[in-house]
Amino acid sequence: MDTQTLQHVALFDKCKNFTKAREVQAAGLYPYFKPISKAEDTVVMIEGKSRVMMGSNNYLGLTHHPRVLEAAKRALEQFGSGCTGSRFLNGTLDLHEQLECRLSQFFGKEAALVFSTGYQANLGLISGLVGRGDIVFLDKLDHASIVDGAKMSFGETERFNHGDLEQLDRLLQRRADRGKMIIVDGVYSMEGNVADVPGLVRLAQKHGAALAVDDAHSVGVLGPKGDGTAAHFGVVDDVDLIVGTFSKSLASIGGFVVGSESVIHYLKHNSRPLIFTAALPPANTAGVLAALDVMINEPERRERLWENTRRLQQGCRDLGFDIGPTQTPIVPVLIGTLEQTFLFWRRLYDAGVFTNPVVPPAVPPDQCRLRTSVMATHSAEQIDFALEHFATLGKEMGVI
Repeated sequence: MDTQTLQHVALFDKCKNFTKAREVQAAGLYPYFKPISKAEDTVVMIEGKSRVMMGSNNYLGLTHHPRVLEAAKRALEQFGSGCTGSRFLNGTLDLHEQLECRLSQFFGKEAALVFSTGYQANLGLISGLVGRGDIVFLDKLDHASIVDGAKMSFGETERFNHGDLEQLDRLLQRRADRGKMIIVDGVYSMEGNVADVPGLVRLAQKHGAALAVDDAHSVGVLGPKGDGTAAHFGVVDDVDLIVGTFSKSLASIGGFVVGSESVIHYLKHNSRPLIFTAALPPANTAGVLAALDVMINEPERRERLWENTRRLQQGCRDLGFDIGPTQTPIVPVLIGTLEQTFLFWRRLYDAGVFTNPVVPPAVPPDQCRLRTSVMATHSAEQIDFALEHFATLGKEMGVI
């Protein structure tokens, strides 16, 4: 065997030795990559059976809204299926610029920049701005895209304990002479709690740091018109940058950054994830524009979302489940060990309720949970159906 072959075998040893997922599959408890064959808003068809979707981020229920679908169809016919190039070169459509204008107005900022995914928006923002000699400060529960954006940058990274602003204050003080960015989730996707944005604003101003908030799970949920955590707390002018995604309340895929015109202009010419990625497809862009209109013009959707949120949260608490500090439509139900969580997931799944298991390394080994979330379009009967099965299984399995 030659040297090249030996190196090849060594590289793939980790793949051959990775058996955990196959063991779970063999036990019939594997919860991931379940192919959906048909989706009808709050109900999905998986493996030939209809199930109530209690694990989607489609908070306002807009993926099947007629205006969103019609806008996507029109753009498909006008522009074709894709842009076949980056925004920097041949991939910018007038739709992209229309969307950027609408987003900057909606969030009360000077300018906006649209990326092809929400993940890339964080990669592009952080790696584009944080250079050699700069430092980015992350909450330890920040989304993976924020962590990866920090790794991709040429700057340093400091992480502080979740929500520990006293620790952040000390870390910032020690780096007083450096360019600094603080970036946090507005709503934490596995806990459902809201960041202390006013407290972060005070620290950012005290230490001369830029403050960015990832509103992936806040848009359409928090704020007077669904305009996110900064608006929710009344500090829009004090938050320098707002990041978001179109893959949740806005019912598509893609991401954005809004901020000052000078920062957005700089990112357009220095953000590698923007420059070297094909632009957001026309149908998706048009769909987001339509979804934004619906979100603004149908505020009753957000009201229904919060009614459903209260119903699910209170129902879980009344049953005796631990759902942690959630303040949003994200409702994590603590189960316990990994094995118990996978079994609980499977029995719910068989009963017709789809949820998302959250296990290590995302959470400690004894704090595994099922992440549920509600949509504006869930009926009270659907939520109660899920709660009934949670109650039955919780008692049978000794969780409550």
